[in-house]
Amino acid sequence: MTKKLIKVMDTSFRDGFQSVYGARVFVEDFLPALQSAVAAGINHFEVAGGARFQSPIFYCNENAFETMDKIRAAAGPDVNLQSLARGVNVVGLDSQPRDIINLHAKMFKKHGVTTVRNFDALNDVNNLIYSGQCIKDNGLKHEVTITMMELPIGCTGAHDVEFYVKVLKNILDAEIPFDSIAFKDASGTSAPRKVYETIKRTREILGTGAHIRFHSHETAGTALAAYLAALDGGADGIDLSMKPVSGGTAQPDIVSMWHALKGTEYDLGIDIEKILETEEIFKDCMKDYFLPPEALAVNPMIIQSPLPGGALTANTQMLRDNGIMDKYPEIVSAMKEVVEKGGFGTSVTPVSQFYFQQAFNNVMFGKWKKIAEGYGKMVLGYFGKTPCEPDSEVVKLASEQLKLQPTTECVVDINDKDPNKGIEAARKMLNDAGLVETEENIFIAAACKEKGILFLEGKGTIGVRKNEQKSETSESSANGYTVTVNGKKYAVALEGEKATVNGKLYDFSIKSGIEAKQSVGGEGTPVKAALPGTVLKVLVEEGDTIQEGDVLAVVEAMKMETEIKSPVGGTVQSVEIEVGGHVQTGQVLVTVV
Repeated sequence: MTKKLIKVMDTSFRDGFQSVYGARVFVEDFLPALQSAVAAGINHFEVAGGARFQSPIFYCNENAFETMDKIRAAAGPDVNLQSLARGVNVVGLDSQPRDIINLHAKMFKKHGVTTVRNFDALNDVNNLIYSGQCIKDNGLKHEVTITMMELPIGCTGAHDVEFYVKVLKNILDAEIPFDSIAFKDASGTSAPRKVYETIKRTREILGTGAHIRFHSHETAGTALAAYLAALDGGADGIDLSMKPVSGGTAQPDIVSMWHALKGTEYDLGIDIEKILETEEIFKDCMKDYFLPPEALAVNPMIIQSPLPGGALTANTQMLRDNGIMDKYPEIVSAMKEVVEKGGFGTSVTPVSQFYFQQAFNNVMFGKWKKIAEGYGKMVLGYFGKTPCEPDSEVVKLASEQLKLQPTTECVVDINDKDPNKGIEAARKMLNDAGLVETEENIFIAAACKEKGILFLEGKGTIGVRKNEQKSETSESSANGYTVTVNGKKYAVALEGEKATVNGKLYDFSIKSGIEAKQSVGGEGTPVKAALPGTVLKVLVEEGDTIQEGDVLAVVEAMKMETEIKSPVGGTVQSVEIEVGGHVQTGQVLVTVV
């Protein structure tokens, strides 16, 4: 019989990296595997956007646009290179005004992207109208996307077949131009039967000419079954990955799917022997990278607390960085209540990060004592309309703590009026830092904010975990070593449980805690870090007169900005931190007398 050819997009080099390594991968390390995959006959890859824009800048000290150029050069001119965009959020956690949304499409086209998969985590179609138009206007193919998940056990509301059909009809009614449509289940929790019915109804509505794709993760252990259901429902394409970034928190493996389709009416159209050879090359490329044990695990808890594969390892990596990985089980358990009271936005970035941040705060500070900014803005309407109404008490707390009123105004209209957003605001950030004003730099400043500016200033840091951190060169010096990693030199001195890197002290003996601390001594009041993180802003200098409660610095941890406030009034005696430095819980930041 004639088999239906199923089109495969290989997600290894974007979603695979995000799901397994938190997207912290140096571009040069994986190019041989990409070239091998192209030689094996794969002609469609997801390689950019999502976390693979911010993570190169935040953790690899690499310019994301330059990595995209290298990927295009390695893949050749004819391969379909796809990126992931988050509607009005494009590639960040914060939403953007119209000028940045358009600049995103322009820059991604310039740097080698062919297709943009564009989704909104709330399935608010208003957030897809302008972003989708910009994608098409800039010469890219637009894959409009509906996001899926299963509700936590015992919850009722959105995320059934009728809800997804309604979102599809809203897309059609809005006349959003698109070349294909995808259903994206980032947590891998959608029941296979629901997937089948959703795709079947979509095919009936769109007809035979539409290209329909399905995307899921193996986190809950049901992705292969869901993929088979999607194909039976009429899907034309599916997303698959390769070892070592397949299975578990990532997509099903190409080889596993090929095997599952034996004896069926479907064919992936691949040379399985060449794919097996490529997987061996890929595994060799990644052999030095630390593989988090949770990355390749099937975790039934995710059905109760839908945490996407991409957010799962990204957050566990940050928990490890900050020495609080022991809190992970509590945080995941706390997610159910956060999802339920948040209005059932799909657990996919940025909403999945908002859920995790709020669950993190509920565990660390007590339930609903500290509303995470992203979560609070979401329930207040600043990211669009949630599928169901959020809990009224949580909305009230968010309004009080963030000092914002609920809104139903269109997100891009809100952002267009915000003087701290947009191209002009990004230009000011660049000018204030004395940086060159290119369109690429403008977008980096807008999407990555202070951490983007630090990177452009040459103050970027490396947070890539490898099993053996082998340096290219290691030179002995009077105070320690000069270590060169990826062409960049670091002066390193070790003493007991402390290390000095390029003049910054890291004390690994400090234990993590929850509350901000102060200790009063004869020489003044040291103000200490509440949580570990990276210093984004230092707002005082030695000699400044301050009042109790004044903000001294801003520290970023778990993708949240935390203000460090002075517990006393007085004069700033010393400032022990600088922008870009990493601090540990309990570390002295400022001393006040």
